[in-house]
Amino acid sequence: MKRIVSVSLGSSQRDKSSTATLLGEQFCLERIGVDGDLDKFAAKFKKLDGEVDAFGIGGADLYLWVGDRRYTFRQIKFLVSGAVKSPVVDGSGLKNTLEPRLIERLDDQGVVDFKNSRCLLTGAVDRFGMAQALAKVCPRVVYGDLMFSLGLPIRLTSYRAVESVGRIVLPIVTRLPFKWFYPTGEKQDKRTPKFAWAFDEADVICGDWHFIKRYCPDRMGGKTIITNTLRKSDLEFLRGAGIKQAIASTPTVDGESFGTNVMEAALVAILGKRPEELTKTDYESALDRLGWEPSTFEL
Repeated sequence: MKRIVSVSLGSSQRDKSSTATLLGEQFCLERIGVDGDLDKFAAKFKKLDGEVDAFGIGGADLYLWVGDRRYTFRQIKFLVSGAVKSPVVDGSGLKNTLEPRLIERLDDQGVVDFKNSRCLLTGAVDRFGMAQALAKVCPRVVYGDLMFSLGLPIRLTSYRAVESVGRIVLPIVTRLPFKWFYPTGEKQDKRTPKFAWAFDEADVICGDWHFIKRYCPDRMGGKTIITNTLRKSDLEFLRGAGIKQAIASTPTVDGESFGTNVMEAALVAILGKRPEELTKTDYESALDRLGWEPSTFEL
């Protein structure tokens, strides 16, 4: 059995372990949260190196993307450097393949009427594949990078604007502490709603689940959520907020969806290559073989 471990800067209360069969192989999928403790985070990668088939980075990004340019968070790169034998991924490979496919599929099948909807994407540089796909199918998208990552009341209304701002800001942001821009540990469970107007205006809310939950208003009646991972408690929260439909990009395992970092780590283990050796075509070919379906929840 192959072992996949996602080490997360998030809360240990969300830890879980499940088994799944992928292309005939048995996998143990684990999530280990360190409650925002950077020393524990780094120690887990060093301790489990060589014992696991692949690592996922949870609750953090190693890379941010804008256009075809990749920017590396120096702090996260240093913290995971203890993993030498086991490959490490942060979900970027799936964000660039699985998530744009999801948007295209939802549009083609009429599951979401993007052309007549207003969309909010909480962060484009994190979910860059989704951002580019939304720009093609939805004429009215608000990209919330400046609002939710930097706290600035500035909406970006085109992906071209995201690219322009990103090329100025990301070289600076990725040199600073990660926790300045993304909730870690217990902060992931603390709600601090802001920019309610952005959520109120949107028919479809897309992006990282922790960003959505942290900043969304208490009521979002009749809206659709498209995100990366949803637990049973998350679905209860969305049901209470009046959400009509929730869609997660990753397949359901034991009634819940795992994050893109976990599923990418499993995919890397299947392909038997180092992440730096894999191309977008490799990912797309593997996704075709796996036949993964998104997780759709009618609330």
